[in-house]
Amino acid sequence: MTTELAPVPPPKGDADPTPTRRTGDRLAFRIPVPPVSGVVRPRLLAVCLLLSAATFLAFSVETSVGDIDLPVTDVMKALVGVGDPGTQLIVHELRLPRALAGLLVGIAFGISGALLQTVTLNPLASPDMMGITQGAGAVVVAGIVLGRDSGLNTQALGLLGALTAGLLVYVLAWKRGTTGYRIVLVGIGIAWICTSITDYLLARGQRFQAQAALGWLVGNLNGRTWDQISPLAITMAVLVPPAVLLGRQIRILQLGDDVAKGLGTRVHTVRVAVLLISVGLVAFGTATAGPVAFVALAAPQVAQRLAGTPFPPPVAAGLTGAVMVLVSDLAARKIIPDTELPVGVVTGVLGAPVLLWLLIRANRAGSGG
Repeated sequence: MTTELAPVPPPKGDADPTPTRRTGDRLAFRIPVPPVSGVVRPRLLAVCLLLSAATFLAFSVETSVGDIDLPVTDVMKALVGVGDPGTQLIVHELRLPRALAGLLVGIAFGISGALLQTVTLNPLASPDMMGITQGAGAVVVAGIVLGRDSGLNTQALGLLGALTAGLLVYVLAWKRGTTGYRIVLVGIGIAWICTSITDYLLARGQRFQAQAALGWLVGNLNGRTWDQISPLAITMAVLVPPAVLLGRQIRILQLGDDVAKGLGTRVHTVRVAVLLISVGLVAFGTATAGPVAFVALAAPQVAQRLAGTPFPPPVAAGLTGAVMVLVSDLAARKIIPDTELPVGVVTGVLGAPVLLWLLIRANRAGSGG
């Protein structure tokens, strides 16, 4: 005797057949099953090409702007080692380090934010919302106030603070595994602790130390040198390729831990690797230019909507971050005549509305808690 199974009826009305998954706590996200193949989407490729062109344009204009504005054509000649010797000196020694710092910091923050938002399934997850940036800032400010800061040592202090904060977030969020919801909540707590430590150090330090620390905490590209850029460039050369190569494993994680394990993915190993990559990028980026606000939060969301992908694409997010930092630095230098604002002031003004918009969307979707 055999029993026939009745066919499953299709969804009625406007029911969304897209599968849903809870992240282990109250916060739920409705997500489409992400593609795990290596096929590049035409729209994503076109967006990356357009963002690359926008990045090159912003980089060229950034290099040409200063106390004496230079034609972009003269800047291009100086970059390849031809043209007027005076122009070459200005471009290579004064303009190029600042422009490269903005480019690399924007890419580092954008990729870091994209990785964290994807692996936690939370658009509000970013280094400056989860305590990683604040951890780097607290240790660097401690070095400045206690007189331990000197040149390249800033990168080491930033790395130490970011790694410590990231490790604390992961350990405190662990409960037979981790979820994006717990990681974000613990990260917010770590961020406030590090902010309180920074405030105490600023109150304890001398006036000139507090001024130096505040100038760094806002996020500033002024006065960047080749010695400050080199560690960040080396770090990105080491960490960005693994971040791109881990893209398939990260997308598989969105299917759920059980399914990912069934497909042979080492879930916790991938999560730890993503966290380490993100922390490393943020640490050296923060040590180079300070905690430039909201870039890691806003750039992935902008890139995701431009590319039309289920999750923030890391390459597009990095290019978006570069455009944001370079354009913001241009605005900071030109928005008020004879006054040069820190780049973090402009990115904060631009990024705050993005944060409010994300919170409003989460509240309307019923996932805001």
